[in-house]
Amino acid sequence: MSSAAQKVLDLIQEHEVEFVDFRFADMLGKHHHVTFPAHAIDEGTFEDGKMFDGSSITGWKGINESDMILLPDPDTAYIDPFSAHTQMVLHCDVLEPSTMQAYGRDPRSIAKRGEAYLKSTGIADTAFFGPEPEFFIFDSVRWQNDMGRVFYEIGSEEAAWSSRYKYEDNNTGHRPGVKGGYFPVSPVDSLGDLRADMCKVLESLGQVVEVHHHEVANAGQCEIGVKFNTLVQKADELMTMKYVIKNVAHQNGKTVTFMPKPIVGDNGSGMHVHQSLSKDGTNLFAGDLYGGLSQTALWYIGGIFKHAKAINAFANSTTNSYKRLVPGFEAPVMLAYSARNRSASCRIPYVSSPKGRRIEVRFPDPMNSGYLVFTALMMAGLDGIINKIDPGAPADKDLYDLPPEEEKNIPQVCSSLDEALNALDKDREFLKAGGVFTDDFIDAYIAVKMQEVTRYRASTHPLEFQMYYAL
Repeated sequence: MSSAAQKVLDLIQEHEVEFVDFRFADMLGKHHHVTFPAHAIDEGTFEDGKMFDGSSITGWKGINESDMILLPDPDTAYIDPFSAHTQMVLHCDVLEPSTMQAYGRDPRSIAKRGEAYLKSTGIADTAFFGPEPEFFIFDSVRWQNDMGRVFYEIGSEEAAWSSRYKYEDNNTGHRPGVKGGYFPVSPVDSLGDLRADMCKVLESLGQVVEVHHHEVANAGQCEIGVKFNTLVQKADELMTMKYVIKNVAHQNGKTVTFMPKPIVGDNGSGMHVHQSLSKDGTNLFAGDLYGGLSQTALWYIGGIFKHAKAINAFANSTTNSYKRLVPGFEAPVMLAYSARNRSASCRIPYVSSPKGRRIEVRFPDPMNSGYLVFTALMMAGLDGIINKIDPGAPADKDLYDLPPEEEKNIPQVCSSLDEALNALDKDREFLKAGGVFTDDFIDAYIAVKMQEVTRYRASTHPLEFQMYYAL
């Protein structure tokens, strides 16, 4: 038995843990769990895992071959701050019971294969990721979608449209307007204390919080920034971060969404992803070329640009994602890179030391798991390094204000989910290098996501009544 597994068993005794919660992510980014009494966890659990029925997980096994195994990772243990009983959480890999090998459609196992492939190339031994997920905190949300009634309604005392409402504790009038939410002090920013509560819980679980603030959009758009980490660890932390943010809000009578575009007419929520490669403790992205980057970093950017449309299938994985990726709302749709220019889809942030040199890819959003998003980005970047893909010249001008003749020469990300899925179908070889992604996973993923596209296309929208009813 590993020392990490023994440490978990010791923690169960030390904290008088009553239940142990096994957690995993499906291919859509949804967090699942199954709970065992603490007395059912022993040293064999970390070698043999626990059986579960995988047939009800979207895109996984059929009912005729549903048995699967959850193998807990002892290095991920923490005490659940929201459970009424003392409960330990463990992130898990999903295994095939017949072989005890990783299940090919398990996103966490894909990410682990990605880290192994990185080392096998000899290019680097570590990939670091620092996502910045944005989210909205609403007071309430309601929706209905059936034959005779379609609507959604967002309740937010902070929203620009709430000036006309009466509230029990008065309508103070202090609220950000449309695109007016960036950095105002309270009482305009009404969510500072709630974000601080979220940060305190994250810190208690070992995540190093670096910043929290209100974001640009009205109606409660926020961001919490935490320190970077290695690929799988950061993807685990991202799942935990979403869990914490949603539950702290829930405890306070609020509701959180990571949807990229829940509000029409204001900025959407992205998840900018900072990333770099390291070998033997040396940052491989630091150099003396543009923006302080190395040639390796520029090739990495070139790979991301070449495969961006396929990456969109994971990094912008919903139909709602493409309501954010439109011009005019600070959305990074153009595949260009620049130092400190936030209109480019790849930014080179200012750093005080070459040790911190990195790139920031700005088109992803928080919908899917980091397991798939980070791995797809890294695989594209590695393909760029291996094949020395030139990213082109940097773009230091405001890309949101280009004349049409210049704009048409700059490639853009996909404009719809089905376009992204078609791109993934045609451009998948870079993902399959080293057996990281498989055709089986990619085909299953495309099939599941195309069902969403078809359902969305077949739904009549209220806007269509507004535009067409009286024609």
